[in-house]
Parts: sequence; structure tokens; C-alpha cells
Amino acid sequence: MSTNSQDRVEMFRTMVRIREFEERVKRTFAEHPGVIRGHTHLADGAEASIVGSIAAIRPGDQVMATYRCHGYPIALGTDTTAMMAEIYGRSNGLCGGYGGSMHLADPERGFLGTSGIVGQSIPQATGAAYAAQVRRAGEVVLCFFGDGASKQGAFHESLNIASLWKLPIVFVMENNSYSVSVRVEQEDANAAAGEPLATKAKAYSMPGVTIDGGDPDVVYETVAEAVSRARAGEGPTLVESLVYRLSAHGNSIAPPGVPLHYPEHEAVTVFGDVAEYEAAKRGDPVPRFRGALVTGGVLDAARADAIVAEAADEMQRAVDGALAGPEPEPADALRFVHA
Repeated sequence: MSTNSQDRVEMFRTMVRIREFEERVKRTFAEHPGVIRGHTHLADGAEASIVGSIAAIRPGDQVMATYRCHGYPIALGTDTTAMMAEIYGRSNGLCGGYGGSMHLADPERGFLGTSGIVGQSIPQATGAAYAAQVRRAGEVVLCFFGDGASKQGAFHESLNIASLWKLPIVFVMENNSYSVSVRVEQEDANAAAGEPLATKAKAYSMPGVTIDGGDPDVVYETVAEAVSRARAGEGPTLVESLVYRLSAHGNSIAPPGVPLHYPEHEAVTVFGDVAEYEAAKRGDPVPRFRGALVTGGVLDAARADAIVAEAADEMQRAVDGALAGPEPEPADALRFVHA
């Protein structure tokens, strides 16, 4: 994919669709209490990073992400009704209602799956890249994870072997400044020293770059270069994509496990830093990219409004289709159980 005017409009459309999908997930806790059981984690604020990265790959390539995972399959073309039904635990869900929000998978579109384990995508994506290298089909793997996951031992083991074997993988660290309720500079030695987290790449002799993850054009250009390098057999790249999570880490859960609404962001509730959070909202990548397209004459305001309305209609259909979906049969709980 190139980034001509039509491509940029489609990137904006996908960013809007991801945002609207997640807004409807968030609203479900108030509008349909009890429908979502368990945790959900939103990536509002990371849409440009997601869309710009995935625009840089081609069919046959593969993606692994974190439990903050709704945007990636949308960008890959997964049906949003099936996704919403999965989050609602319905049998017409993407994974039959077995996975929920944190365990989405759509292998047919190259989305290999996610997990609630912090950093799980890193070694698994590295294994997928090894398999791609063995197949010799020119495939590349995109591996997404957060800044907190870079403190897991698997991060270091995976980057080491990926560099040693020149595996066709691009590691995209989406640094949203917080590990749950801890600021990155409180738990990362590089950040505490004022260094970008992409500095970690030096230890494993691979390129490391830090970029504005709120600009899908910049993300696309950077990740496309890394993908091209990986596809040519030159090995991995670490891309630190700077984003800001606009929602709290996840929805509140009350004993005995009843899901509640989303609280305020940790910048406000933990650190009392309203100014930081308000500044982040002013930098919201969705209206920011809309403004860039309209100002640049790529998209007129009326068409931008229509794209937003179309996304709202699509996600209403997703909610309606998910609510109408059947609950799994109790006996189905025993499927896929292997003694």
C-alpha cells in the first residue's frame, strides 16, 4: 500500500471505525449492564499507530498483539459484529464466545491471537516469524506490545534470537506512558534516564527508532521501511510508537466479579494531573488526522462527517447483532477440553 490521498482517507475511516467500536464497548457497561463479563481494555489514542502499521503489510503477513486488541482485527478486515458478539460472550462471536475481549483471534486474516498475559505476543510472534522464515514465502510478522511488556524477560530473549537469526519480524512497542497505574519513568531505566525506549534495540544489534504514534503517515513510513528490511532477510527492527491511552487501564470490577464502568484515567485518579490528561485529549489522533486531511484538501468536512456517521451506524449494527446472538449452550463448555 502507498499513501496516496485515497489510502489516507481509508486510514482515517479505519481509525474512526476502531474508535467508534471501542466507544460502544465502553458504553455497553452503562447501556447493557452485565452483558460483558470480565475485563476489557481499550486502545483509544493508539488508532494511528495500529492503522499506520497494518497499512504497511500485505496479505499473507501475520499480526500478534496484546490484550488491548480490538483495533488490529478491525484494521485487518474482521467482521465487527462477530467481534462485538465475542466480547459479549455469544456463540456467534468471532471465537464462539470462548475468548472474550482479551482473546480475539482471526487466523484467516493473519491475526494470530492475543492473551491476557503481559508480553505473551513477543515470544509467540517471534516463533511465528521463525516459521515464516522456514516457509520461505516472504512473510513478515508484526508484533505489538506495550512499554510495560519490555520489562518481561521474554522481550529480551525474543529480540536476541530474532536478531541472531535475522527473523522477518517488526517489534512495535506502543508506549502509552503507563503500565496500568505506574508511569513509564517509574519502572523503566531508559525512561528514567530520559532516553527513548527504542534504545533497548542497541543491546541486540538491530535498528531502533522512536516515532510519533499519533501520526498515521509517520507510522506507515517507518513501519513500511522496517517491513521491507525484514522481508529482504535483513532482520528485525524495534519501533517505539509514542501514543497516549485516553481511557483508564480497564473497566472496574466489583466483587464478586461484576463488571462496572470505566473510571477516570490514572493521570487524574492516581497522580492528580488533570493538565496532562487534558493535553493528551487535545492531541487525540483521530480529530488530529481529520484536521490534517481537511486542511490539506484531501477530504472535505462533509465527507469526514459522513465517515463518522457510517462508522456509528456500523457499530450500532454490531451491538444489535451481538445482543441478538445466542448464549452458548452449557454443554459447549466441554468443547476443546483435552484430557
